[in-house]
Amino acid sequence: MVAWAVTDQALLKELLTDPRVSKDPRQHWTAWANGEITPEWPLFTWVAVTNMFTAYGGDHRRLRKLVSTAFTARRTEALRPRIEVMAADLLDGLAASPRGEAVDLREEYCYPIPIQVICELFGVSNEDTRKELRRLVDSIFNTAATPEEAAATFQGMHTVLSDLVALKRKTPGDDITSGLIAAREEDGSRLTEGELVDTLLLMISAGHETTVNLLDNAIHAMLTHPDQLELVRVGRASWNDVIEETLRAEAPVASLPLRYAVDDIESGGVTFKKGDAILAAYAAAGRSPAFHGADADRFDVTRVNKEHLAFGHGVHFCLGAPLARLEAAIALPALFRRFPDLALAVPADELLPVESFISNGHRSLPVHLDGATREAG
Repeated sequence: MVAWAVTDQALLKELLTDPRVSKDPRQHWTAWANGEITPEWPLFTWVAVTNMFTAYGGDHRRLRKLVSTAFTARRTEALRPRIEVMAADLLDGLAASPRGEAVDLREEYCYPIPIQVICELFGVSNEDTRKELRRLVDSIFNTAATPEEAAATFQGMHTVLSDLVALKRKTPGDDITSGLIAAREEDGSRLTEGELVDTLLLMISAGHETTVNLLDNAIHAMLTHPDQLELVRVGRASWNDVIEETLRAEAPVASLPLRYAVDDIESGGVTFKKGDAILAAYAAAGRSPAFHGADADRFDVTRVNKEHLAFGHGVHFCLGAPLARLEAAIALPALFRRFPDLALAVPADELLPVESFISNGHRSLPVHLDGATREAG
């Protein structure tokens, strides 16, 4: 499948606000109209869902409004004490690790906070369900999946979320899932059953995977740029600087499928033909030399212009951006205060990226909490 990959930040920003660019494949993608996209296609889940991620115009406004109240600044800030407790509990658990033993921070710290927060928001209390959701979300982001795996992931995710909806219909609670069900049953024109399930898929998957990568990449950046970490420790830079520079230099979502040209669009010296697919290359855009200068590849917390598109731009700007920033603003300083001698347990060039051109993070992030010298080999 052919798509335009837009890597220039200025051009991408322009397209993200252009009403001639849609996210609805059913209306605006030639390949979809021609029947070329089937459940076996590895990215099928990313385009086949019916929620605000793939909606256009009035449908997008309708669906976004239903969930936007759950992510207001006030509601997000109210989560601060709970996130602080989560971080403290996890750090206590890490501190109990055998001295000198390597710990995988992605698994033991970066993952638990975001997935616990999002599951609590949506009322997913069953531990087995949480584990299955995590497995399925990992599969959604795995762009190396086989056609059979992709189809099984799509079906599996809908089964788990349909079961969650059925459970919440019987025993509603003070959570976003119950709120969406109430909106559906009060007025079905506001939210169809398919949109209900697919909205849960979007919010639960996007609500934790991206933050996992933000924490992973920020920790990695600090451990591989000790001079930058020292600037934070002496007060010449803030943790907010770390977060924003990480979002710029290592966008948690590297490339996001897909958008579609509603009409022919001439911009940036090229013509996007009506029906063409467009890939938003956020990671590349964050390092665009045309926008950030010749040192765009350099991680620098003192950089004056840290502008990025890591959370998107325009009407599809990520609703969960304030929550992701809050989780990072709590988790990162807490980690480095608790373990000031934190160090990678392996050479940085041995760390492997996740198997995805969408998700941008490491498969694991092994560290020594006490700063023990890592092995050279």
